[in-house]
Amino acid sequence: MTPAEKRVADFMQANREEVMVSSAATIATQANTSDATVIRTTQALGYSGLDELRQTLAAEMRGARSLPDRLSKTVKELGAQPDAAFQRSVEVHLDALASLGKHVSGADFKQAVELLAVSSRVVLFGLGPSGAIAQYFGIQLNRFGYQTLNVGHTGLLFADDLHALRAGDVVVMLAYDRLYKELDLLLAEAARLQLNSILITDSLKGKLQRRVTLALSVPRGKARLLSMHTATMGLLEALLVGVATQASARIGTSLDRLNALREKLVS
Repeated sequence: MTPAEKRVADFMQANREEVMVSSAATIATQANTSDATVIRTTQALGYSGLDELRQTLAAEMRGARSLPDRLSKTVKELGAQPDAAFQRSVEVHLDALASLGKHVSGADFKQAVELLAVSSRVVLFGLGPSGAIAQYFGIQLNRFGYQTLNVGHTGLLFADDLHALRAGDVVVMLAYDRLYKELDLLLAEAARLQLNSILITDSLKGKLQRRVTLALSVPRGKARLLSMHTATMGLLEALLVGVATQASARIGTSLDRLNALREKLVS
């Protein structure tokens, strides 16, 4: 996407209700671009035009978002037979990876890599399945020789997580759908300590991008179906490769030590 198209896509993501009732010209005015750019952006997102986009938005706004409902719709969409479900799931994953390149610009990716590469410690936040993905990212960074801290508790224990933050940390947050209390407090504490922060999200960029150093939009599959994390994993793996290009000597030393320890375990 061009910068103008990316700006339109971000506006659409953050202002769904307004997009439902606005013309291309009105959206263009709000996004400071042309109505032709609005149409091109809509098509780049996989829709034939604004009408199809509005239909999708209307279905999202009408539909329930419970897990049972998402499971039922996923089975209906992907197929009740295992082989059909497999093929359609692969297609959804491939579509998610393809759209990742449209949502994350080269400049934003480069900035994220640079923030991680020079960090003294990477703090990783995620709740539920996102927490498990954040932990995986942390393990890989540890192998690269980076210190990490997972902050994934809820309730009062999250105060202990916040208390562990320190100057020089870079905070990476995986957050989707809604602004949880824990995320809100983490953002506030990171701002108080003047920490660099990276938000990875599907729908919160418009609301939170002013509160973080960098916000990256990552799709999670089709709306109202079970969330799929292929694009998130793809982005995190790409960030690891990017960091490796910036700190190869440091990472090589760390991996040599890790390999020596592994050899002792199998000898």
